[in-house]
Amino acid sequence: MSAPQPILVTGSHRSGTGWVGRIIAAAPEPAIAYLWEPFSPLARPGIRAAPFDRWFTYVCPDNQDRYEKPLRDMLAFRYRWDAELRAVRTPKDAARMVRDAARFRRFRAGSAVPLLKDPIAVFSAEWIADRLGARVVVLIRHPAAFAHSVRRRELHHPFADFLDQPLLLRDLLGPFEAEIRRFADEPQGLLDQGILLWRLIHHAIALFRERRPDWLFLRLEDVADDPLGRFEEIYAVLGLPFGDRARALAIETSSPSNPVDVNDMASTRRDSRAAVRSWKRGLSPDDVARIRERVEPLASEFYSDDDW
Repeated sequence: MSAPQPILVTGSHRSGTGWVGRIIAAAPEPAIAYLWEPFSPLARPGIRAAPFDRWFTYVCPDNQDRYEKPLRDMLAFRYRWDAELRAVRTPKDAARMVRDAARFRRFRAGSAVPLLKDPIAVFSAEWIADRLGARVVVLIRHPAAFAHSVRRRELHHPFADFLDQPLLLRDLLGPFEAEIRRFADEPQGLLDQGILLWRLIHHAIALFRERRPDWLFLRLEDVADDPLGRFEEIYAVLGLPFGDRARALAIETSSPSNPVDVNDMASTRRDSRAAVRSWKRGLSPDDVARIRERVEPLASEFYSDDDW
């Protein structure tokens, strides 16, 4: 029996990848194994023993030998007890190890489809598609919404992690090297960090959209405005049945009765239509003007004047 074809849900962080991933994972059949950000330096080594020690690690044919086998082990649900045991420090770590190993046994027994919910893997998406055979869904978010979320959540980024990856600079981020170096050398405000991060990530997404017509590219705003219609589209592209459970979850997590803003970043329950535009209340007109000035003309590839 051939291995199930994995699914990658990626895009920028703070772009709804968790929400979209959870709705896809509600498919009635086949079983979907939701894997949280395996490219993150915070992911547990038992789940993936690859050396992801930087944010937005870039994997490509020139460095794949360090990463491919551990990622294939993960996709086959082979739990790495040896790697996890070396990382156990507390009783909570031990309990998590037992839980994750049991989950992997269930996934393997049920021939589950691996779903990688991972914005941290965005720059490696082409390699994941080509080498690991993943179907790819890419989420796009408005630059003002993204920058506002970075500032509101105080998400400081270590820009030196990009400079430490010459292959990433060579293949995708070379035009931004001077700016990245300035941000790495001198601390910048969170709004400015968000602006540059949006440009870096969506520059890559724009390239992927040209090169990968078989991938599904969706603006978060469009999903938030029409959850049922867009999730039906996502399911159809992935060849999955959009059943009652997924439909009910899509309605529940996007309802106008949900809060607009939540403190728990892992929460997927929001008033989706209002939440994606909350930046209009949280940013000053000067902030918005500054963001737009710095993200154009790239932003115009995804958003029109009416979206501002």
